[in-house]
Amino acid sequence: MDKTSYSSNNEKNILFEDCSEDTLKSGILTLTNRKLAFEKTKGRIATLSKELLGEKIEFGLKDIAQARSEGRIIKKLVIELNNSNKTYKFGVLNPGNWAKEIKLQMENQTKSNL
Repeated sequence: MDKTSYSSNNEKNILFEDCSEDTLKSGILTLTNRKLAFEKTKGRIATLSKELLGEKIEFGLKDIAQARSEGRIIKKLVIELNNSNKTYKFGVLNPGNWAKEIKLQMENQTKSNL
């Protein structure tokens, strides 16, 4: 069975993970067939719960210049944006898989736009 889910506008969730970004701190990273989004969260150890803070950054796959895995001991997913000097470093469990999947979705989006 396919583990992906679809929204009403045919946007398909590919990967999502609770992670942290170097400057934004903890949140949930989500890759769809159209965009990459990070939504900040705040956790409570006493109740073992997480709360969405409503702060969200999103960028379309066409806005991503490069997605790669970086680091020797502690590996991170590095996202560089087009037309910007912004770089995001996400601490996900398998950064190589994330980078590969982002590149695959970028290729699929390019092919569908032709």
